Amino acid sequence: MSAGGAFLARASCDGNDVLTSADELVAVLQQRCGGDVPGPLAIPALRELVQRARSLGLKLARRMEATDGQDAISAWVEVEPDAESGTCEIGVVSWQAVPLPAEDLNETVARRVAIDRTVAELIAVLDAAQGVIAVNAEAPDLAQLSAAMQAGVGRPWTDFITVEGSAHRQPVHWRLLDGAEVKVPGSDRKWRATLVPKTGVAAEIHGFELCLTSETVLPEPVLPPRPVPGENRMPSNEPGPVGRDIAPVLRQPIARIIANAETIRTRLAGPLAEEYAAYAADIAAAGQHLLSLVEDLADLEVVESEDFNTAPDRIDLADVARRAAGILAVRAQERGITIDAPKTGEHLPAIAEFRRVLQILLNLVGNAIRYAPDNSQVWIRLEDAGGRARLVVADQGPGLSQEQQAKVFEKFERLGRSGEDGGSGLGLYISRRLARAMGGDLTIDSAPGQGARFILDVPADLLALRPTTAQHPESDCAE
Repeated sequence: MSAGGAFLARASCDGNDVLTSADELVAVLQQRCGGDVPGPLAIPALRELVQRARSLGLKLARRMEATDGQDAISAWVEVEPDAESGTCEIGVVSWQAVPLPAEDLNETVARRVAIDRTVAELIAVLDAAQGVIAVNAEAPDLAQLSAAMQAGVGRPWTDFITVEGSAHRQPVHWRLLDGAEVKVPGSDRKWRATLVPKTGVAAEIHGFELCLTSETVLPEPVLPPRPVPGENRMPSNEPGPVGRDIAPVLRQPIARIIANAETIRTRLAGPLAEEYAAYAADIAAAGQHLLSLVEDLADLEVVESEDFNTAPDRIDLADVARRAAGILAVRAQERGITIDAPKTGEHLPAIAEFRRVLQILLNLVGNAIRYAPDNSQVWIRLEDAGGRARLVVADQGPGLSQEQQAKVFEKFERLGRSGEDGGSGLGLYISRRLARAMGGDLTIDSAPGQGARFILDVPADLLALRPTTAQHPESDCAE
């Protein structure tokens, strides 16, 4: 096989990439990669080299990078295929093994949490005693649980579910509940709970993020019949083809792709060469961007439809602001950013649709967190502007020039950002459309180097407006 010189090890595989024989060096690596001898080639780099040599019908000599879970291996390998049988003879010319660095346990835990957040179908914000502060769920079989938790704010989340196999009185220490199998009323699926503690400066726990995930995917729902063209009906905000037909089909597969890519990237599924981990990181980032784009396109389709309307009601802007701050608290904490939201007891009655105002605030506060420097602050302030109820989101970011402010609400404008970190460029456009559909507006006040202030105006609830409503001067949210 070789022009000269001895091989450190030899191996053979058949035309179906089954390793039929191998010397100890190759056999041990094959077994540590999860394979056997004889058995399908389990060494990814060697399998790729064998398949390439067979497809070209040529003898190939290449450097192979692999890992066995203990060492990073670099080897020079020769593969010679047989054109008639498809078998390949493998020879190892050189072999170098370097011990892998010890895994960072904290990083491994952080990656597991990131995966759970990606595929979670329910995310709740809890206080230090595991009492419910806010909850968000979209799966139909979680509607009963979500409604119960929203109605029972302040109660321990374990009051609303059953912990499988647990004889402990509830609530128990959070470490016993992290990773526990739980049963959810109204759902036949098996669920797993993840609890992420939120800690302060002195490492004391002041709250938790709860994620519920399931390995079982719900079947696609039976869609209601589409309205007959020309049928006399009231204006609505029903989804169009993207939101009705495309987005529901794409959400779950994309989420699974992201989760699987994160599993590969963090080597939770087994050892992997660094370049393959980098590929997986790119896949996960692209998946996150694609999922965000799908959601934004579905919203865009709704707000641009001719019959789009909102469902205004009496709401409290202070309450909505506190909920938005609670939902995004974990993301802000990861970068050391403090969200200064309206305090308990502050109120600002308004006439608007609760769900749409929350959607706008999540976009504004999420953008502020994205652009603000680490260890800074984001303010959410209330203002009574007579017949208008005003909410201001301010940050300490780089600010925007007059030219940028003129374009910031345009479709696909990403504030000069590139790559996946700049979002889809639709969030602010959609938010302004929503604000105006509710009889309000969304504007910006900014200057380079002085942060940005996004100002949401909606009609005030004049009948409920209290003379003592807390007001804050603009200097309170100075950049």
